[in-house]
Amino acid sequence: MPFELPDNLHPDCAPVAWMLGRWGGRGHGDYSTIDKFEFGQELVFTHDGRPFFHYFSRSWIVDGNGEKVRDAAQEAGFLRCRTGGNLELLLSHSSGISEIWYGKAEDGKLELHTAGVSFTESAKEVTGGKRLYGNVEGRLLYAYDMAAVGQELQPHLWATLERQ
Repeated sequence: MPFELPDNLHPDCAPVAWMLGRWGGRGHGDYSTIDKFEFGQELVFTHDGRPFFHYFSRSWIVDGNGEKVRDAAQEAGFLRCRTGGNLELLLSHSSGISEIWYGKAEDGKLELHTAGVSFTESAKEVTGGKRLYGNVEGRLLYAYDMAAVGQELQPHLWATLERQ
């Protein structure tokens, strides 16, 4: 699907402009404390001309045939774009977790790491993470490594999404 740069795109957002829009697809999840799973996902990145994108993600667990079994995680936040491709990401999760991330965007790739994690008393304890997003032949590929519930940083989620 073709993509056009918006006229009012803030210059600091240029390194991540390719992410704007709606993305959808499937992914996989795994962690040392849970069973492997597959999921469907929708990501949406929007902007209003200021140096940030609004971000929303929703996912659902799917069976081996790709049929929805149940709703899963949701997260929302802001990807704040700084000069030189530097990024700040603020995220809130439906599971009771809030995170601050720092990173850099260049050459169709974003790499982010947590700078702070907070969680409600009913949430699982998450202590850190790393996210990698990439534009690979027009697709959005990502991987999320997580440190949680007493476990070391390890792969947790990865997905391939298509522009919708």
